[in-house]
Formats: sequence, structure tokens, C-alpha cells
Amino acid sequence: MLKRCLWAMNDPLLLEYHDKEWGVQAHNDRKHFEFLILEGAQAGLSWLTILKKRHNYRRAFNLFNPAKVAEYSRADIKRLLSNPGIVRNRLKIAGAIVNARKFLEVQREFGSFDNYIWRFTDGRVENRFRSLSDVPAKTRESDTMSKDLKKRGFKFVGSTICYAYMQAVGIVNDHTVDCFRHDQV
Repeated sequence: MLKRCLWAMNDPLLLEYHDKEWGVQAHNDRKHFEFLILEGAQAGLSWLTILKKRHNYRRAFNLFNPAKVAEYSRADIKRLLSNPGIVRNRLKIAGAIVNARKFLEVQREFGSFDNYIWRFTDGRVENRFRSLSDVPAKTRESDTMSKDLKKRGFKFVGSTICYAYMQAVGIVNDHTVDCFRHDQV
């Protein structure tokens, strides 16, 4: 039986996400935008809650197309607030729309969001944690990323959210050393 990070062992959806996505380096702007929105939606909730709603988020947010989300109106906010398939929090929904607009600004400035976001580390951070309790909630790099995103007007981008985002898109490898995925990603 394969050894995995303990956080993924309690639900089949978490297990699939752990085995196929978490910690895999993302260099696609649509994927970056998806995780930026999903990690912001997670604030105060469990990641499992968001994973269960992920398909609904994809439909509700035009497959995470930032150009389309940036054009959302009050009618779209009302539509999203009535959608039971997503987290119906007015601030998080409004924040997602603001983030889409800011995301496009970053793309224009840096050529891609990927070019921008990977500059917060000197390449991928390869951690060698032995247990889940060793994994930090935030780091100096996530603090810096958070400050810069906030300065640019992004919402729901605190340091803890940024660190979870960094883990999700593979900027850091936080699979524990005994996990079969640690050396794969």
C-alpha cells in the first residue's frame, strides 16, 4: 500500500486531489486563476468543502476564465449569491471578480500571471517535512506574496491563503518525505 500525506486519507475526493494535483507545478494561467479563487473561497472552511463544490465553481465562474469573470455585473453577483453549489458569501464573490480584474492587470504587466507568481521563490521550494505537524501555515515567501497581491488590490490573499495556494500549484512541495508523491512531484 502506498504511503500518503495523512491529510488526504479521510476522503476519496481528497485522496484523488492529493494523488493527481496537489503540489504539481502549474504554469497555466487558467489553473492559477482557478486556485486563486478556490483558495480564497476556502477561507474559514475546509478544503474538502471546496473540492466538493469545485465542479459547480467551474460552471458558475465560466471555467475560471478571468476575462469573463472580470466583466461580471451586479446581476452576476446576484446569480452567484443564489447558487447553492458554491460558497454564497457576498465578499468572497465580489473578491473573485476584483481578483479577475487584477489578474488581467498582472498578465498585462508581466506577460502572464505565471511569470509574476513564480518570482516569489528562487524556483520550486523542495521541503522535506517528516510529518504534517512540521508543515507551516505560512512562510516568509507567502508573506511577501500576500503583501504584493494586496498592494495590487487583490482580495482574500492573506499569507495563509497564499501558502495554501503555493502548495496547490506546486511552488512548494510539502508532501511529507514518506509520501509516494514527494519524489514524483
